[in-house]
Amino acid sequence: MTTNLYEPTETAPGGGPGSEPRPPRPGLARVLNARTFEASLLTIAFAFVIIGFGVARPHTFLQWSNFTSIFGTNSVEFVLVMALLVPLTNGDLDMSVAEISGLTSVLVAWLNVSHGWGIVPAIVVGLVAATLCGVVNGWVVVRFDVNPFIITLATGSVMDGIAFWLSNQQTIPGVSHALAEWTFLHHFLSIPLAFWYGVVIMLIMWYVLTFTPFGQRALFVGQSREVARLSGFKVGATRFRGFVIAGFIAGISGVISDGVLGSATAGPGTLLLSVYAAVFLGLTTIQPGRFNAIGAGLSVFFLATGVSGMELVGAQTYVQSIFYGAILVIAVVFSRVINRRRSAAATATAKT
Repeated sequence: MTTNLYEPTETAPGGGPGSEPRPPRPGLARVLNARTFEASLLTIAFAFVIIGFGVARPHTFLQWSNFTSIFGTNSVEFVLVMALLVPLTNGDLDMSVAEISGLTSVLVAWLNVSHGWGIVPAIVVGLVAATLCGVVNGWVVVRFDVNPFIITLATGSVMDGIAFWLSNQQTIPGVSHALAEWTFLHHFLSIPLAFWYGVVIMLIMWYVLTFTPFGQRALFVGQSREVARLSGFKVGATRFRGFVIAGFIAGISGVISDGVLGSATAGPGTLLLSVYAAVFLGLTTIQPGRFNAIGAGLSVFFLATGVSGMELVGAQTYVQSIFYGAILVIAVVFSRVINRRRSAAATATAKT
């Protein structure tokens, strides 16, 4: 007797003969397709932005020199957005990263230009100071269990004031040419080295947050601190490390700023708004619903490309603030919608 392989056979409850086969979960392919679409949505939008401005200004926007300029001049934001990832994964808002970056920039320039320090010792002191700012933020927030939004907003104001005091409210020009050479003047594939430093930091952050125990602990703490605490995680230590890492990376962005600009000016300007717009926009792509380094990095240059295109078509400078603010609102709302949809899909799948 032969068996027709194309006819269903009865199986027992345990998988043997005599039981009905388990039906496939309905809508699983649809859920996977929706997640894939969500993960690639920003990339698709990026392509449309390039095509749109390319059609409007083909002789200027589509020039390779325009894109190398975008990559180089936005390397400070590229690095700074990476500083936000660990605190946000922990569930903490750090509002002082732009001020830490600015203070580091001014401190390095002040030591190098005003006091004749070599650029390397000045950078070391600047990075130590930036890390100490992160230590202060983390210690106050964790030790006294206070709202990190309020504390970092206050400490950021203090750091901003110190930067203005050191610079005497003036721009400090003439930072060592060697720093400019190793950040902006030297290139790899026609793109300034500052951009590639950001790529290296992005890949490190992506690996740490995705594949290491530290990254998994941070994600667990950010999802539910009480559950993490009951599970034996050192919640306070994890949050403290997040602020310290944020301070150190923000300091690197301040050093890069000195190299790109060749000078230092106190005051974060619109830097904080732009990096928060990028990091929350990154929440909607690559790994939707999760702060991720590659999505955040892609978002920085999506926003920068949009601003560059608007400038080329003649938009006023104030449009930049409007654009960043609008994108931040849209990104936060969209990420919230994605989280709700994923929770609903997970609940429906579990029931089936």
